[in-house]
Amino acid sequence: MKTNSKSGNLKRLSRIEGQVRGLARMVEEDRYCIDIVTQIGAVRAALRRVEEEILREHVAHCVEHAISSGDKADQRRKVAELMDVMGRAGR
Repeated sequence: MKTNSKSGNLKRLSRIEGQVRGLARMVEEDRYCIDIVTQIGAVRAALRRVEEEILREHVAHCVEHAISSGDKADQRRKVAELMDVMGRAGR
């Protein structure tokens, strides 16, 4: 993973960690349910953005390398991995 992408993702994940701690506090404080659910949605959206960035990096480097290598087995493996993870992400 590129250094700038890695540091950006780590910053996002750190913010998400803080959001999750905030959610725990909200539950402990018996905050309004809809406010909690709204914040859960925000955490999910933030995680999706990190996931998309990491997948983008994977395609730009690992999958691209497999394609340019000419190794058919590696190409099939990388595409199968990608399809598998995309299928799980859609659930």
